Amino acid sequence: MAKPVILTVDDDPNVLSAVARDLRRRYAEQYRIVRADSGAAALEATRELRQRGEAVALFLADQRMPGMSGVEFLAQAMPIFPQARRALLTAYADTEAAIQAINSAAVHYYLLKPWDPPEEQLYPVLDDLLEEWQASHSPIFEGIRLLGHRWSPEAHALKDFLARNHVPYLYFDLETDPQARELLEQYGQPEPKLPLVRLVDGRWLVAPTVAELADQAGLLRQAAQTHYDLAIVGGGPAGLAAAVYGASEGLRTVLIEREAPGGQAGTSSRIENYLGFPSGLSGGDLARRAVAQARRFGVEILSPVEVVGMRIDGPYRFLQLNDGSEISTFAVVVAVGLSYRKLDAPGIEQLTGAGVYYGASLTEALSCQAQPVFIVGAGNSAGQAAIYLAEYAERVIMLVRGDSLGAKMSQYLVDRIEASLNIEVRLNSTVSAVHGSAHVEAVTVRAPDGGEERCPAAALFIFTGAMPCTGWLTEIVHLDRQGFIPTGPQVFEEGRRPKGWDVDREPFLLESSVPGIFVVGDARAGSVKRVASAVGEGSIAVQFVHQHLARLR
Repeated sequence: MAKPVILTVDDDPNVLSAVARDLRRRYAEQYRIVRADSGAAALEATRELRQRGEAVALFLADQRMPGMSGVEFLAQAMPIFPQARRALLTAYADTEAAIQAINSAAVHYYLLKPWDPPEEQLYPVLDDLLEEWQASHSPIFEGIRLLGHRWSPEAHALKDFLARNHVPYLYFDLETDPQARELLEQYGQPEPKLPLVRLVDGRWLVAPTVAELADQAGLLRQAAQTHYDLAIVGGGPAGLAAAVYGASEGLRTVLIEREAPGGQAGTSSRIENYLGFPSGLSGGDLARRAVAQARRFGVEILSPVEVVGMRIDGPYRFLQLNDGSEISTFAVVVAVGLSYRKLDAPGIEQLTGAGVYYGASLTEALSCQAQPVFIVGAGNSAGQAAIYLAEYAERVIMLVRGDSLGAKMSQYLVDRIEASLNIEVRLNSTVSAVHGSAHVEAVTVRAPDGGEERCPAAALFIFTGAMPCTGWLTEIVHLDRQGFIPTGPQVFEEGRRPKGWDVDREPFLLESSVPGIFVVGDARAGSVKRVASAVGEGSIAVQFVHQHLARLR
């Protein structure tokens, strides 16, 4: 196959030559560099590339060009190659226009001229953009094929698992996809139990569990060692940050995640206020980058594997896994995060996975095309999901128990929701019932006056009542009434160290009531429920781990 294309456009021949030179120096081995000296010429080249069936990975356009500005060209090129990354070259005086372009023309990044040295000012940005494109581009699919029914909870669980673990797969719906019947014929057995999975090597799995599929997909589920310096329980942003910093500083590190790296943040459609990403990034992108970084430093990632208990023997902390095995470690970082509390209303339990979803479940967005969907919740996760689903659904109705959307949601999300034409917010409203036989067909909404209205619905997404996943620690560390874990000064009992504290020092800032067990992220009592704070806590905790280990040696 032809190399994917990087297309650069600038009306200044000297600048264009310099850009092309630097691009060739770094990317010529993997990409074909195409130049254009005007927006019109670049647009014509873009259309020709489409006609020839070539792929464009990156557009790099100068902003100030006569006839057609860089932003105008990028806006017109976007529908031709929607997956291509779009970057703008601009002078310092034009940065305001560049920032507006990120919001209005979906430009992914802007670069200032001059960009010398390119190793610092050009390549790091383009490397990230091209990595993003590679992650979403699949010219010839070689991966898992999954066959099932749209409203099957089992098929949904497998799709969600594969997507969140970044395992390439194609899904075929027996009800709507003509290729599904062809795949069924390839299996060769009449009326097999669904869902049906065809692996890369041609073998078939009939109605597999998530664990069975994980084993066949090549995910690591058994530890390579029996003892580690540091074990991290939970693979959200806090846990991944602890893993990166722990391994990069020489600790033998294992990370254990019960579902998929990224945690709840990994399901977010767009995180727009994370430092260093002016055009935002998806939770999946953040998780993918963090996992790659952790593995680069040698972190062992076990997923999906659940920690079900812990026992303590002197300086050793033994983590008990759901397969019956144990891992010993000197220090544990608990980064288990939160899970959504089950909503109690008639019909919800029966239809969970068949139109009722806890969390964003981005794999189901396409199935909501041109249909109404409901969201319960008023936090950032609910707001991000509403904006994302509004791109597909006919209408998104947010049900907010309180009397204000902005009480728990960042203002930038509130502004986006209020500006959206197909997002409706109903305050002081709750779900009183969900209706449907095989899948969700309608939702009954209770209004502030107590009246109820039955509304057609294709899906219900629930983002309420988050609870810490700390039940397995009940007999080990002190928990507060809500199940969160106090740390640092919070663990003192009437000014005294907690019972059983057996080391001659005060508890560290992020340390629980048991020495060597640290807590970061949303499960920590009093934590700030934001991605950036979770990452910060994960990185800081490693410094306390080092101090704890130093006293053991």
